[in-house]
Amino acid sequence: MFLHPIEWPDDKKCAATITFDIDADSLIRDACRDDAELRLQPISMGRYGPTVAVPRILETYRRLDLTQTFFMPGWVMENYPDTVEAILKDGHEIGHHSWRHEDPMGHSDEQEAELFERALEVHVRMTGRKPRGYRAPVYSITPAMVDRLIEHEFLYDSSMMADDLPYRLKTTKGEILEMPPHWGTDDWPPFAHFAEINYLMQVRGPSAGIGPFFEEFDVMYEFGGFWMPVLHPFLTGRLARWHEMEKKLEGILAKGGVWFAPLEKIANHVQSNGGTLREEAIG
Repeated sequence: MFLHPIEWPDDKKCAATITFDIDADSLIRDACRDDAELRLQPISMGRYGPTVAVPRILETYRRLDLTQTFFMPGWVMENYPDTVEAILKDGHEIGHHSWRHEDPMGHSDEQEAELFERALEVHVRMTGRKPRGYRAPVYSITPAMVDRLIEHEFLYDSSMMADDLPYRLKTTKGEILEMPPHWGTDDWPPFAHFAEINYLMQVRGPSAGIGPFFEEFDVMYEFGGFWMPVLHPFLTGRLARWHEMEKKLEGILAKGGVWFAPLEKIANHVQSNGGTLREEAIG
């Protein structure tokens, strides 16, 4: 079924990682820069993520003995230091997710480079190390950013969708792993309702919205694949939705045969399969 299958550790049937993008109120502050402070509803909606949802998510991870990956803009890390501390205390990975969730299509690459470096400095200062992974805001990654990640010796990106399994990206600057997301396991389509960024969708109920993520899991489990939901605490971290996620995760763990790990750990394993990975050239 896969052109370039990957063998997972300890004869596990598939690899899995639940990733959360903790955007908080960076979204509204970037979208409405002139008057964001007046827009208390979207600010409060975003703040729910780090202040209410993330503690709930971390509690579940401790109970289920899971170590996973979070992506955070540098601005969010600086404004929610307790969230950073709590994530690191439990041993989870924090990946680079821009400075304040700016779309690189809206400014020059020179400005993008400055914002990238600003966020990188925050990571080093607050976590004690450079991040190993990157995810672009709204998956909006450019060739220049791929080269920048390679130059900074990032292990992986998680913004492009050219395969079901991790694959290798090559440019004239070198290479980097791609840990591919896709919209079928992203919680934005079923749950986001955000007038200020012109995203008005019919919000689905918890089971209807989350169910398709696990249909994707079932197929990856059957064929030895890679399952990576892309979630947001202010969306899936809401109580009824997260309760539904908990029940589904408990079922997967009871079933067995799934390697749950942070993206960095999975990418390191994939790297060791180097000769069998699909390759894609950029630029």
